[in-house]
Amino acid sequence: MSEHSQSFMAKSTVKAADKEHRRKINFNIGKYNAVVPKGKKQFSDVNLAREKAKNLKWKSIANLDKQLEDFEAAIIKRGAKVIWAEDAQQALDEIGKICAEKNCKTLVKSKSMVTEEIHLNDFLEKQGIESIETDLGEYIQQLDGEPPYHIVTPAMHKSKEDVAKLFAEKLGTDPKLTPEQLTLVARHILREKYVQAEVGITGANFIIADIGGIAVTENEGNARLSCSMPKTHIVVVGIEKMIPSINDLALFWPLLATYGTGQRITVYNTIVTGPRQPGETDGPDEMYVILLDNGRTNILANEKQRESLYCIRCGACLNACPVYKNIGGHTYESTYSGPIGSVITPHLKEMGEWKHLSYASSLCGNCTEVCAVKINLHELLLENRHEAVEEGHSDFAERMAWKMWKQAMLRRSMMNMGSSKIKNWVVNGLLKGWKEHRSEMEFPKKSFNQQWKDKYGDR
Repeated sequence: MSEHSQSFMAKSTVKAADKEHRRKINFNIGKYNAVVPKGKKQFSDVNLAREKAKNLKWKSIANLDKQLEDFEAAIIKRGAKVIWAEDAQQALDEIGKICAEKNCKTLVKSKSMVTEEIHLNDFLEKQGIESIETDLGEYIQQLDGEPPYHIVTPAMHKSKEDVAKLFAEKLGTDPKLTPEQLTLVARHILREKYVQAEVGITGANFIIADIGGIAVTENEGNARLSCSMPKTHIVVVGIEKMIPSINDLALFWPLLATYGTGQRITVYNTIVTGPRQPGETDGPDEMYVILLDNGRTNILANEKQRESLYCIRCGACLNACPVYKNIGGHTYESTYSGPIGSVITPHLKEMGEWKHLSYASSLCGNCTEVCAVKINLHELLLENRHEAVEEGHSDFAERMAWKMWKQAMLRRSMMNMGSSKIKNWVVNGLLKGWKEHRSEMEFPKKSFNQQWKDKYGDR
């Protein structure tokens, strides 16, 4: 068992028994579940919309090399610079060089999971650069010294009382402030940082091949400020975020809004195609786009797992997953949690160290049912398990146990062998893990097959 697996088991055991955590998550996900059906009403046929979106993502991923080159050529014509980063360290080194050239002391950053993936804030802190999260949820998590809990709602696990207490401890505010008042406090602090920052960093919800643009969708306006007020704008985006055409946003923006937050459309939707152009009054002097691989081509090369690159990071699978709702986002110890995180993390990192995430699933299929682009998530989780075994990431005892089980399942006579006492002893005595969180299993004195024979004979 890997170190990450042991930690996962320990944390999930504690969190699954935390009733207060469960109450907060059920409350927040309950609010999400109440509004999503309203958002879906904007589609005359929501399943057809999802199918069309999946086909468009298939087209992009199947032609990713060509579309990335088209994107690069188009955005360079508008004055942006494109940097290809093979891994996290290359991306960090390039960001470090840019910040050093600009003599950056303060940097504002909008919500971006890919910058969490490369641990950008830790890197900037070591460089002596103040990095400020400008999304309210991310800002809350940064104040608390925690990573995001959820892909879309980083502070989902916190109640308004938790946030008020945190602000009181870190910012000296009244612990009885309302959510509206807390928001105003954060806004006042963050707007000062926008003015001070030399560099702004954003992610991108989509990168658009035909026009060479990045599309950002948000509800607070922090990404717009982060990319327009500082003189230098850096975009860090995974190469899988590609879509073929600007026209496709008419489908993807409403889908992302509906499945992400239950809205018909998010409040701010922005397309950026380069730095400030001649004659324009707003925007940065320079724009850099870092196209990050960091393991994505490993998934691209895997014919069965390639489908997971269609993900638009709406977070719907997390909200639907019974495992996620019980053990929480931090238990996964990876940037991407929930079903989609369990699928892609072993390929973005190392299968041997992270294969346990693919077992953190009931295989109920609810994640596949709610996926905005119809990714067969539960099947990909099974495929991960298969690949882990094929690559030799299973111990001798596990392999022997499954061989014995297979032989027994293929032979009815073996399944009928032994009394119920012997079977009870095997499960309750030898398989000690079974009883850690369950009552003892009691086998019937006769199997169904034996009872059938007693009643009807061999017919």
